[in-house]
Amino acid sequence: MKLRAKLTRPLWIAAGFVAVGLGLAGVVLPLLPTTPFMILAAFCFAQGSERLHGWLVDHPRFGPAIRDWNRHGAIAPRAKRLAVAAMAAALLISLAVGVPWTVLAVQALVMSGAAAFVLSRPAPPA
Repeated sequence: MKLRAKLTRPLWIAAGFVAVGLGLAGVVLPLLPTTPFMILAAFCFAQGSERLHGWLVDHPRFGPAIRDWNRHGAIAPRAKRLAVAAMAAALLISLAVGVPWTVLAVQALVMSGAAAFVLSRPAPPA
């Protein structure tokens, strides 16, 4: 069992860095979410490296959202508004560029479910 843990540890760390990279890309790309990738990175780092997990959870920019999610399953109201606005913008852009109606319907259905999930999460305690 210990050998297996030693073999999978680098994979968790690599997956964490991939998630961090995607999260950082989301900082500058308006339709790519940052927070879910950082939460995923924290999970991966927790499996592979206490030091990297601590770095991410204690990070001044990303740490609060990760801690709120881990402790309370909570999403800040501002983050909820931004997430739903980004989903609406993506749908409007798809409509504007003439994406086929079947694709728009699937996109609207999936984004509606994602928006309902985001909006149903509690706000973090004050």
